Amino acid sequence: MKIQVNSDHHIVGREGLTVHVETAVTAALAHFHGRITRVEVHLNDENGEKAGAADKRCMMEARVAGLNPVTVTDHAQTLHQAIQHACSKLSAAVDHAIGKFNKQRPQGVAQATLAAAAPAALDGEEPPTALDGDESIADTGHA
Repeated sequence: MKIQVNSDHHIVGREGLTVHVETAVTAALAHFHGRITRVEVHLNDENGEKAGAADKRCMMEARVAGLNPVTVTDHAQTLHQAIQHACSKLSAAVDHAIGKFNKQRPQGVAQATLAAAAPAALDGEEPPTALDGDESIADTGHA
């Protein structure tokens, strides 16, 4: 998973902050390993030099393989709070998007496809019960 961090010119400590963002995003999305290809993070101080309540913004967009991008935004008093809250929101949103996708797929499609593609038994032989490791149906010679 590639993590890209962007910030406006009001954000200081970019290198340390980038490491913090990468660590937080990786930890929050670890259970989606392999499903997420890229996460873009945008950090902004919406009031610039002025102080204000909840003026730090963290927007995250996750690119999930086979789905539309998932985007969340959080505003907080500090960047660290905004990053943590956005990570939590992103994890929940990705989980929801994947669950919704899985629910929309017809049940049993993968099993029916696998059963239809399984090699038939030859005369006097028992049908194969499972494929070994990386062996595919085409490799068995029964395709």
